[in-house]
Amino acid sequence: MTWIQDYQPAGGLWVSALLAALPIIVLLVSLGVIRFSAHLSAALALVTALGVALLLYRMPAALAFDSAAMGLVFGVWSVAWIAFHAVYFHNVTVATGRFDAIKRVLAGFSEDRRLQALLIAFGFGALLEGVAGGGSPIAITAAMMAALGFPPVKAVVLALLANTAPVAFGGLGNPLIVLGRLTAPIMHLKQDQATELFSAAVGRQVPVLALIIPAFLVVVLAGWKRMLEVWPAVLTAGLAFAVMQFVASNYISASLVDVLAALTAMAALWTLTRFWQPAAVWRFEGEEAPAVKSLGAAQAERGALYAWMPYIILILAIFLSRIGTIFKNLPAWLDLTKLLHKADWVFAWPGLHNHVVQHPPITAKNTPYAATLTVDFLFSPGTVALVAAVIAGFAMGARPGLLLRTYRSTLFQMRWALATIFMILAIAFVMNYSGATQTLGLALATTGAVFPLFSAYIGWLGVFLTGSDASTNSLFGPMQVISAQQLNLNPVLAGATNTSGGVMGKMISPQNLSIGATAIGQSGKEGSLLRQTFLWSLLLTAVVGVISLLQATILTAMVPSP
Repeated sequence: MTWIQDYQPAGGLWVSALLAALPIIVLLVSLGVIRFSAHLSAALALVTALGVALLLYRMPAALAFDSAAMGLVFGVWSVAWIAFHAVYFHNVTVATGRFDAIKRVLAGFSEDRRLQALLIAFGFGALLEGVAGGGSPIAITAAMMAALGFPPVKAVVLALLANTAPVAFGGLGNPLIVLGRLTAPIMHLKQDQATELFSAAVGRQVPVLALIIPAFLVVVLAGWKRMLEVWPAVLTAGLAFAVMQFVASNYISASLVDVLAALTAMAALWTLTRFWQPAAVWRFEGEEAPAVKSLGAAQAERGALYAWMPYIILILAIFLSRIGTIFKNLPAWLDLTKLLHKADWVFAWPGLHNHVVQHPPITAKNTPYAATLTVDFLFSPGTVALVAAVIAGFAMGARPGLLLRTYRSTLFQMRWALATIFMILAIAFVMNYSGATQTLGLALATTGAVFPLFSAYIGWLGVFLTGSDASTNSLFGPMQVISAQQLNLNPVLAGATNTSGGVMGKMISPQNLSIGATAIGQSGKEGSLLRQTFLWSLLLTAVVGVISLLQATILTAMVPSP
C-alpha cells in the first residue's frame, strides 16, 4: 500500500497550516493556559495529531498508527535512553555522597558573592546541564546558592539566567542528536552526519551568548559598576567557556561540549583567583561575616580532584567512544568508535518504510519517504553514560545493591518525563508522515527574508511551553528544515537556530520556574520569577535571531553546509 501526501488538504495553504498546527496548539494551550501536566498535554496532542492525520489528511489508519508506533520507539531509544542515563549518572554521584564533596569544594571557592555566582550558577550549572539536563542545574545551583546565603529568589533568578548558554548541548548533546536523527532523511544525510553539522552550526551561534552571560549575571546580581570591578573573572569565565564550546562542538563531539566547556571555565576561573582577587570583597547589604571559608582554606582542602573523579570518568568514556570521529584514519584495533558501531541495528519499519510518497515542492519529484530506525546499542551516549555511572559508582565505593536501588529510584523520578518524551516523538512522527509538518513548513516559507529571525522565536516558544530543547527540536526541527529548503536557505542554519533560540525559552518555562521555586521552598513565587526573567528572555532570543539573520545573508561562510 502506498499513499501520496497532500500538502493543502483544506484547499488553501494557510487554512491547511492552521489545521495542521492543531496538535501543537492543543499541546501549548494544555500546558500554558489550562496548566495540565506535561504528560497529559502530550497525550491530548497525540490524539489530536492522529485525528488530523486520519480526518484532514485522509491518511490510512495503518500508516498513521505505524508512524505513531515508530515515533514512540524512536523516543524510547534515541531520546529517553540518553536522558535517563544522564540523570542516573548524576543520581549515582548523589547516592554515593560524592556530590556533597563537590559542593564543599565549590562553597569554599571565594567569599565574594559575584565570584560565587560565576562559579556555581554559570560554571557548575553548565556542567550539570551537560551531564543531566532537565531541571537539575536550576534546582541544584539555586539550592546551593541559597544555602550559602544568597536571597532565595535571587538565587533562582541567577540559576535560570545562567541556564542558557549550555542548554543546546544539554543531556550529553541530546537536543542535537534528536534533531540530527529526525531531519537526516529530509536532508538526505546519515544521522551522525546531520548531528555533526547541527553541532557545528550551534557551536558558531551560542558561544557569542556564552561571552556575555557571565557579565549579564553579575549585572543582575550586583549592578553594572560592581560587574566592572570583577571584569577579569567575567572575561575569563565567558571566554574559556565560549572557546571550548566552539572547539568541542566543531571538532570533538556534541555529547562532550557542555562538560568540557564547563570544566574549562571553572578551571580557568579557579586558576585566575590564585593570582588575582577583586579589590574589595562584595557581599549582600547587611551581611557582616563571610558565609564560607576563605579562599586560602579552600585551596588547602584535600581531595578536590578526587571530588571530580566521576566526571573525569564520564569524559574519558565519551572521549574513547568518539575517538574515531575525533582522530581520523586510526588503526582498526584502536578505533573504538568503529568497533562500537558494529553492534548498530538498522531496520526498516514494517508497513511504513517507503509506503508514504512525498512530492514537489517538498521533493524534486515523487519520492518514497523512508522509515528506517537505527539502534546504536553500544555507541549511544545513553549506553556510555550507563557504563560510566557503573564504573564511577564502583570507584566511589558503591555496592551493586546501591546502584540498582538508584536505578529504580531514577525510573520512578523520571516516569512521567519519559512518558512525555515518548508521546511527543509519536506526535512528531505522525505529523511528519501525514504531511502536516510539510504543510507548516510551506506556510512558514512565505515569511521570506525574515524567516531566520522568526525561526529563533519558534524554538523559544517551544521550550517556553515544553521546558525541553530536545522536545522542541522534535516538534519544530523538521518543520524549520523544510521551511528553509523552500526558501533556498541553508537547512542546517534553520535547525541550529531552532535549537539556539529554544535555549532562551528555558529561563521562563513554567516547568523550570516551578523547579526553581520548589528548590528554595518558595512554591507560589513562579510569577515573581517570570517577571524578573521574561524581558531578558525576549531580548536574548532577539540576539539569536539577529545572529541567524546575519548568517543567512552576510556571514554565510559561518554555517556548515550539508
